[in-house]
Amino acid sequence: MMTNNIHNLTRTDDVVIVGGGLAGLFCALKLAPRPVTLISAAPLGQGASSAWAQGGIAAAVAEGDTPEAHAADTVAVGGGLVDEAVALGIAREAIRRIHDLLSYGVPFDRDLEGKLAVGREAAHSARRIVHVRGDGAGAAIIAALSEAVRRTPSIRVIEGLVAEALLTGDGAVAGLQLRDAGNPAARPLLLAARAVMLATGGIGHLYAVTTNPLEASGSGLAIAARAGAVIADPEFVQFHPTAIMTGGDPAPLATEALRGEGATLVNGNGERFMAARHPLAELAPRDIVARGVFAEIAAGRGAFLDARAALGARFADRFPTVHASCIAAGIDPARQAIPIAPAAHYHMGGIAVDARGRSSIDGLWAGGEVSSTGAHGANRLASNSLLEAVVYAARIADDIAGHVLPSPARLPDAPIASGGGTPDAATVKRLRAMMSAHVGVIRDDHGLMEAVHHFATLEREATSIALRNMATSALLVAASAWSRRESRGAHFRIDHPTDVPALAQRTMTTLAAAREVAESLNARPLPRSAQPLIA
Repeated sequence: MMTNNIHNLTRTDDVVIVGGGLAGLFCALKLAPRPVTLISAAPLGQGASSAWAQGGIAAAVAEGDTPEAHAADTVAVGGGLVDEAVALGIAREAIRRIHDLLSYGVPFDRDLEGKLAVGREAAHSARRIVHVRGDGAGAAIIAALSEAVRRTPSIRVIEGLVAEALLTGDGAVAGLQLRDAGNPAARPLLLAARAVMLATGGIGHLYAVTTNPLEASGSGLAIAARAGAVIADPEFVQFHPTAIMTGGDPAPLATEALRGEGATLVNGNGERFMAARHPLAELAPRDIVARGVFAEIAAGRGAFLDARAALGARFADRFPTVHASCIAAGIDPARQAIPIAPAAHYHMGGIAVDARGRSSIDGLWAGGEVSSTGAHGANRLASNSLLEAVVYAARIADDIAGHVLPSPARLPDAPIASGGGTPDAATVKRLRAMMSAHVGVIRDDHGLMEAVHHFATLEREATSIALRNMATSALLVAASAWSRRESRGAHFRIDHPTDVPALAQRTMTTLAAAREVAESLNARPLPRSAQPLIA
């Protein structure tokens, strides 16, 4: 691995990958020995949501399970919007990608016979989740891949830079505008590139309560949208129903695998509440469980994850990451129920890409959570995200390797949208609060209109490019949520509580279209009252 000082960016690069999570690292490794520059805002292996993933990777590796069954489960959960061919293709590639990860040193759990051990998670019809020490898959995968990247001489890693704009010319990628993550007031740096892969993660930190790291603030989505890329399904945001509510930002996660092992959801009166909402009770699809938890909290009863009977003294050994988070907050999960709430967890929407990971802009690929492949539809099936990330990272590497890359267009003489500086903390806090209140688990016309008004104004008037990018991604989500006047998957509107068959199609939009929605709402006065935000 070649590690350069952030100011030593003098050459025109062939391939640039932005993001040090699973998709970025895996793609860089798959491209070797082709020279690659990998840009990471945080130190390699940190600041990526994939490092925090507790569930594992879904793959039909067990006897009797099939990729077809895995794809069918994916389609069943996705609210009618899953691209079935995409889901099946990913499921069929799963075993190859698992073996790739094993070859890079990922220590997946094995049973007594030495076979890959598999667990079950919500809405899967079989035990097909491969884990590392119960709840440590994400951290173990990122650690192994980071070490593999460090050993690969063709990969140049530049840490401490944020991509704040995508540079284009003649309708194709020309490069990136970067800025020192530790010094937002520093002059931007321009880097030419013949191919760019965005693997910048999701949008969770646009919400006040999230399980995502600070870096997941929608920057990749925003810079692609501002360059004119088509954005798919931005209204579909998955809220993990069991974030541990002890005041942390981000909130620690209590993995779904706990419920797979028998932990139950109870309110403050000790009553289980999910059986009345869905036949699968605690193992219902995430959107349904999140609304159930939300309703108990909104009703004043509170919500808790109770693993005392299912795990008891075995908790620390089976789920060490969750146990450590609880103990740090003064909770002993072997003896106490864990206070929980829904938290922004995963974005099904993102940069629209085809089966090879290509976006609508020539020379721009996207992988991982920043992309939208059609695999998740309106609601992601548990543990499919890490699988999608490695499958598409490998496809992108193959596509770039076989692609004739043009010489990049000439870079601009001066930075674009060069407003630097740290975003105003109070403004960011208000944006995050508005996303949680109005574009969260439960939505309605009044709240979404208010959010669209606010984000459009902020996107237009922000002097900090970092804040403008946050507002851009927030606007895309809110405008599409307002436009989808139905409830489907993770998108639930109290004023349109059922699905509309005619709307069973994916959203394809642009930043220009989101701005048009905002402009059309300017002529409408906000309603004087809103529906109560109760599921």
